[in-house]
Amino acid sequence: MFRKQRPRAAIVDLDGTLVNSVDAHARAWVAAFREAGFDVSIDQVRSLLGMPADQMLAHLLGLPRNSEDAKAILRSRAEIFRTRFLGKITPFVGARALLERIRRQDMRVTIAASNSETEASGLLVVAGVADLVDEVVTADDARRFTPEADLIQVASRYAGSPRDATVVLGDTPFDVESGRRAGASVIAFRCGGWGDAALVGASAIYDDPRDLLNHFGSSPFCPAPSVEYAARPISVLQPARAM
Repeated sequence: MFRKQRPRAAIVDLDGTLVNSVDAHARAWVAAFREAGFDVSIDQVRSLLGMPADQMLAHLLGLPRNSEDAKAILRSRAEIFRTRFLGKITPFVGARALLERIRRQDMRVTIAASNSETEASGLLVVAGVADLVDEVVTADDARRFTPEADLIQVASRYAGSPRDATVVLGDTPFDVESGRRAGASVIAFRCGGWGDAALVGASAIYDDPRDLLNHFGSSPFCPAPSVEYAARPISVLQPARAM
């Protein structure tokens, strides 16, 4: 009996996964919409959090990606989030301890954040994990490939790990879908506000970082013995920003 491929890389989301920021993001979006004259409810926004921002605008308002209205709303939302909400966000209990445990597994840690580079940097400070991260891949990086580039797939290339030796850690159905498309195992958290029914397809679901940490030995990070299967290599890019 052989052991299943040992994970070599973790691709980790920020919002709703390491930091308790989902409500702040939703409120920042609603405020930005109101400033622009659009009446969008917080529930409408919450149902789409985790989706790329330009896709959210197209879905909710029908605005083209590069329209001036879309750009103005994105700038407003970023400023509102930074000035009104960022300073009030806290990390989830166990967030740093979880990444420390992952690093002890000799795994590379890549942050995959749908935020801008500037916003992701601020949230890493909030999470208190910057020194545990090998690289950070953001929405800005994904757009350098193509406007429609999948963030998790871009991050997996930066991580340089075989797909079946990669674990994606997130909190939304978009994270689950993206991770599965990338060929990785997906661990989902409920602390971002999504229930188990919405997270179907994840290899495992836990309440939050502390819950996963308490069950780490039985999680996808520590696979049980099984028939060995060949890793599928992926292309490796130059590292993103090292932290």
